[in-house]
Amino acid sequence: MSKATVAPKVGFVSLGCAKALVDSERILTQLRAEGYDFAPDYGGADVVIVNTCGFLDSAREESLSAIGDALAENGKVIVTGCMGATPELIRNVYPDVLAITGPQQYESVVNAVHQVVPMPHVPYYDLLPPQGVKLTPRHYAYLKISEGCNNRCSFCIIPKLRGDLVSRPLADVLLEAEKLVTSGVKELLVISQDTSAYGIDTKYAESMWKERPVKAKFLDMCRELGELGAWVRLHYVYPYPHVDEVIELMNAGKILPYLDIPFQHAAPKVLKAMRRPASSEKVLDRITAWRKSCPDMTIRSTFIVGFPGETEEDFQFLLDWLEEAQLDRVGCFRYENVSSADSNALSGHVAEEVKEERWNRFMEVQQGISTKRLRKKVGKTIDVLIDSVTEEGIVGRSHADAPEIDGLVHVTSKGRVLPGTILPVKIEKSDEYDLYGTVVNNRV
Repeated sequence: MSKATVAPKVGFVSLGCAKALVDSERILTQLRAEGYDFAPDYGGADVVIVNTCGFLDSAREESLSAIGDALAENGKVIVTGCMGATPELIRNVYPDVLAITGPQQYESVVNAVHQVVPMPHVPYYDLLPPQGVKLTPRHYAYLKISEGCNNRCSFCIIPKLRGDLVSRPLADVLLEAEKLVTSGVKELLVISQDTSAYGIDTKYAESMWKERPVKAKFLDMCRELGELGAWVRLHYVYPYPHVDEVIELMNAGKILPYLDIPFQHAAPKVLKAMRRPASSEKVLDRITAWRKSCPDMTIRSTFIVGFPGETEEDFQFLLDWLEEAQLDRVGCFRYENVSSADSNALSGHVAEEVKEERWNRFMEVQQGISTKRLRKKVGKTIDVLIDSVTEEGIVGRSHADAPEIDGLVHVTSKGRVLPGTILPVKIEKSDEYDLYGTVVNNRV
């Protein structure tokens, strides 16, 4: 770091037990690794962190006193620790604290510091760019909003591996998203095990974003992400009723008219054995309503064929449902046992050759649906995000195509085209899965 660049200084108060002290050490270690300095007193700090204790009444009083002292002497205070689990107790006394996070929420504390006193980025000295190390191309990135899952699907062991749903504070999600967009990301792919359940575990707890509270709620998250100026694509969304609320944001161009919904099956008996939420009839009604409200909506999904107990009648029900639903993008998996999954113990396991035969029939039906739906786009001009430009050609994706799993748009252009740009492309041809077109009004 150059002499002209002064590292921000953080004041710190650690109260309570040895576990809280370890939490403090971890927070300080992360801040120091990022280049922050520490101030020995409140007056010399750019921001003060108070790690509180809330076990006893006397401990809470001590914590509130420490917060008050820090506010009086510095004015910029972030509160964390055990009292952060009941933020209303703090805000009732000190409404001016900048942020409140619960115990062990190290990322939230550090992100709160980033918002109040950002560390200047010095490329010649910093080991990491502000957006961190990414394994995706520069123009798109995955944005994980939670860990774990509250569903107990019989074929899935995610809750056993990662536990129940744990949602990130929305301010943390938005700060990460903002850094990504600032670094050049054009598309944010929102992911979790159950995106539409975001915030349920925290009762939609508030966090501070740009000096205002934001709730950890699915609609609020979509609304805030939609203001960042990037494509926002929603993955792994269960068709709960409150998902209807985001359609208005899609029509307003704030988030992409795209939903990735893992239906997995349609036959009621199979869905019950899978322990999946929602009935196929209600889902069809919801799809119809969505498309009526947002005609440009793309719906993708994944299905499992050959699930234990699936009969030929169940499978035919799925094919009929697929024809009625007319989904745009679909993936299909042959069922296989997963170690420690409850479905392993179900009766009626389907023979491998039957699974293969059903998979082929499923894909044939969906291929016909995809072909017809893509044909309707011929002659239209659509925005395409360019993924790659090579000797083999120019390849991109429309709002209807997520990377790696959906189709492509093969592009020709008379002018120069750069990866990561969004260009208008007139569609001239289609096949089963891809589109082909030419750049119009090339601005590059």
